[in-house]
Amino acid sequence: MTISRRAALAAGAGLAVLGTGPRRTNAQTPASPAPDHGQAPGYYRYRIGDIEVTAINDGYADRSLEGYVKNVALAEVETEISKLHHGKGKIRVPYNSLVLRTGGKTVMIDAGNGDSGAPTTGRWMANFKAAGFDPKDVSTVLLTHLHGDHINGLRLKSGQGMFESAEIKLPEAEHAFWMDDARMNAAPPAMKGAFENVRRVLASVPADQLVRFEPGAEVAPGITSVAAFGHTPGHTLFTVKSEGQSFAYVADLTNVPSLFARSPDWSVTFDMDKEMARATRRKMFDMIVKEKMMAGGFHFPFPAFGTIDPAGNGYQFKPVA
Repeated sequence: MTISRRAALAAGAGLAVLGTGPRRTNAQTPASPAPDHGQAPGYYRYRIGDIEVTAINDGYADRSLEGYVKNVALAEVETEISKLHHGKGKIRVPYNSLVLRTGGKTVMIDAGNGDSGAPTTGRWMANFKAAGFDPKDVSTVLLTHLHGDHINGLRLKSGQGMFESAEIKLPEAEHAFWMDDARMNAAPPAMKGAFENVRRVLASVPADQLVRFEPGAEVAPGITSVAAFGHTPGHTLFTVKSEGQSFAYVADLTNVPSLFARSPDWSVTFDMDKEMARATRRKMFDMIVKEKMMAGGFHFPFPAFGTIDPAGNGYQFKPVA
């Protein structure tokens, strides 16, 4: 992947800041919350077959619309935003990751902002514990990519690791890009912090706990990696399949879906290879629609669980709760 200087600067700037309903399967089996655990404002449980999935909210950040969409005039973006009640001149970006119980193990997908995000973020650990989880019980953390808002929850600013006994699994292509010293040394100043942050978070993870995988790998029981490159060089989504039911966690395939799923050719400032990201977005959404999968993503509205349907020239996310 070739990253332009403009894309690198945009990505670096971003990193610095940085139920009930129908379950969509071929059999159209209804979904329901996992029993006996309840729900709360910061977490939401559901099942994909025999896999329990809990969405964990990490708060939100309000971002300026100026420069947020790189290939569309600001006036057009503001017109769309005015329909969504985000507030004039800004967009509210939520953060949600997943914890799954599968095969007798507790598996996380992405780790949130930790204590390195905006003041309106950093709620992840409190919500994680409120949902009944304990960091020491996490056996595996799956990383979709290495942007700070997805990995900073692994290690606080103090250096304290939060999941010391867990395997950290990440895409081989993503690891190769961010751990390349030559790339870091050649990166513009605004991008160097992103490289340094990856090293800060991962450098002290024991070698036998840092596991790299290729696209198509089953990374945990019922969970498979799917290459979705473009947002970053190794950006990956995960499919969850059990008992004939399926779900796709699309991570940053799209930023806020009310903008970027509905208009999949729009390029958010954080996509490092914007042309590849646009093509990947359409390819992955077409797969989800064709396979009738449920879907959710890191920047989807909480609880980030619903359906993807064709809509005009793009797609529409319909939450189930």
